[in-house]
Amino acid sequence: MSNTTSRVNSARADLEATLDAIEDKLNVPKRFGELTDTVKSSYEKNPLPWIIGAAAAAVAVAGLVAWALLSGDDE
Repeated sequence: MSNTTSRVNSARADLEATLDAIEDKLNVPKRFGELTDTVKSSYEKNPLPWIIGAAAAAVAVAGLVAWALLSGDDE
């Protein structure tokens, strides 16, 4: 009986560890916080790529808005 009990306890411990890992992986607020920390750290180390990226995104959005407003297909 003790062999069965130890196998059951081992299976329970494995299941608990698996469920804890799944819960940690699917914890969106925690993951978002980690991403925020990574981005802040990256920006503090070298802000130039972030500034260039933001400028490129702004130009792309402005271009799309201008295209939508100024396109000649106003049927």
